[in-house]
Amino acid sequence: MRNIWMVAAGLVVFGSGLHAAEIDRDAVQAMISKTFPGVVADDVGLAVVPGFYEVVVGTRLVYMSTDGKYVLLGDLIDADKRVNLSEARRAELTSTKLAAVPPERMIVIGPENPSRFVNVFTDVDCPYCARFHRDVPKLNEAGVAVHYFLFPRTGVGSKSYERAVGVWCADDPVEMIGIAKAGGEVAPIECDNPVKDHLALGRAVGVQGTPAIFLEDGTMIPGYVPPERLFEQMGHSPR
Repeated sequence: MRNIWMVAAGLVVFGSGLHAAEIDRDAVQAMISKTFPGVVADDVGLAVVPGFYEVVVGTRLVYMSTDGKYVLLGDLIDADKRVNLSEARRAELTSTKLAAVPPERMIVIGPENPSRFVNVFTDVDCPYCARFHRDVPKLNEAGVAVHYFLFPRTGVGSKSYERAVGVWCADDPVEMIGIAKAGGEVAPIECDNPVKDHLALGRAVGVQGTPAIFLEDGTMIPGYVPPERLFEQMGHSPR
């Protein structure tokens, strides 16, 4: 069952025979725990499918019938509009999570008054992340700020993790992240840092590789894309 949960996709909240205020969240959590041991819901809402709840864990969503007997997995498509509603819902949840991180807990590179921004989960030892970093000046010139989250793919305690911490703890993290991405030495220093938090957040929003670029609305663009293509996907006209 846990494997099934991990592939559960999102669906959207609308109405059923109940009102949101009438949901017994403790009872719903009990049903969730019976089906998915160890899983705790972040939120429970009413689903567009009558008689079902929408259960939110991180940015993963699943439908569960109000009696707990049935679970629906998969994306919900608006057949008339041909819109993936669950994809939009996941992006909304992702955007909210990323927006909750204050600027002082990320590495921000950009103009003083940016017109747009992108959130980027990056590994200082990732070649395609280095390629993206070389494009950052062009993004900045176009009015786009880059919000970097440190995501060493090899995990806590690895060499890449230690280098990520060293980047954060440097006197000038913006300069040091450029040095690290160019293959330069990073002093093995430690301080209060958010690298573990960045890793956990990245996993929560579905990051599996780097760079992982998130637009302001929470839409993820996996992998490297050149600035021109990124501007196009952002709907942004360089200033």
